[in-house]
Amino acid sequence: MEIELENQHFELHPSGAAFWEEQEILIISDVHLGKISHFRKFGSPVPYKAINANFIRLSEVVGKFRPKTVCFLGDLFHSNLNNEWKLFENWLSFVEADVVLVAGNHDIISPLKYEKLGLKIHSEWQLNGFLLTHHPEQREFFFNICGHIHPGYRLNGKARQSLKLPCFFRRKDQLIFPAFGEFTGNYMMELNEGEAAYAITQKEVILISK
Repeated sequence: MEIELENQHFELHPSGAAFWEEQEILIISDVHLGKISHFRKFGSPVPYKAINANFIRLSEVVGKFRPKTVCFLGDLFHSNLNNEWKLFENWLSFVEADVVLVAGNHDIISPLKYEKLGLKIHSEWQLNGFLLTHHPEQREFFFNICGHIHPGYRLNGKARQSLKLPCFFRRKDQLIFPAFGEFTGNYMMELNEGEAAYAITQKEVILISK
């Protein structure tokens, strides 16, 4: 789904990523690499193949848009170094775009490790009237693009059935990204007047507004 924010054009993708057309930036939030390995280490029965699923999806969305820059909006890794760091190094070696990390609260791996891989790290990124952060922020004269919350929306049917879907959540001066990573969970959002949820399924993005 294509949307317009502050006269700029963004394509929202069912993966949870979005492509900023004018800047040729692919924006991805809350991948939480290493979370699955963390679960497995402490006995959770998470299938190992779920680890590869994150990297497959990353490769697919980068291959589709072929951006000049890939921007991760924080929580790229879930915690300390583990086996998935080597997988990330390998994945990054095939990425031709510049890669930027806007650090989140889970990004506790030393910045030096990222810099050795050629990543640029920022606490926030101001670009063309947009403020890219991990945590949602309100700042005068900026439109905020952020993550952290893992927004979701509950669709209710007439027969009391319901479906919980991750979503992009839009407020007046803010767009909150869904979590890209597997097994990250969602926080169900409530729509107020003038807000919109862009719910994502495996194949499409669905606009829900009030």
